Amino acid sequence: MTLGEHADGPGKRALRREFLMVRGGLAADDVRAAGEALAARALALPEVAGARTVAAYVSVGAEPGTRALLDALCARGVRVLLPALLPDNDLDWGLYTGGDSLARVRHGGRMALWEPAGGRLGPDAVTGADVVLLPGLAVDGRGMRLGRGGGSYDRVLARLERAGARPALLVLLYDREVVAHVPAEPHDRPVDAVVTPSGVHRFR
Repeated sequence: MTLGEHADGPGKRALRREFLMVRGGLAADDVRAAGEALAARALALPEVAGARTVAAYVSVGAEPGTRALLDALCARGVRVLLPALLPDNDLDWGLYTGGDSLARVRHGGRMALWEPAGGRLGPDAVTGADVVLLPGLAVDGRGMRLGRGGGSYDRVLARLERAGARPALLVLLYDREVVAHVPAEPHDRPVDAVVTPSGVHRFR
């Protein structure tokens, strides 16, 4: 989801390549089916069921799909925030109100992202969310997340901490991406739960 290399070690970079390669081999039908299963699991979580505002993202390529979940949240009347990548890799936020509220944006020569087409709410808008969905490539038994390496969501987590905000932090993954261990840096923060097509793993 977020792109570019953050300042982390070769262990994380090698793991990212490995997980991205496996995702790259998934069939489109499998990605779609996983997205539907993930939406059903996520919507059943008490944190999501009771949320008024959810900060999410639009999955790209073979990422575990979020579109079914975004549409279901909208149908429930939930306020859905989506990120817009800023030039410094920080995130601004806008509202998702359905597929026609998205614009495909290419950042330099990197992959195009689906971002909110409407007005921007500012980077601090995420501090008002009840649930924050974080993109990731893997999560380990401590709840430590392996991100894409751009550092955008490290900034989001730091912003939540500064604001004293305590949303539920959730990651959507494929089953095989819940692993024994991922390398962690001092700034990394554990997530509350991982949702996979076959179940939910809670950490704290």
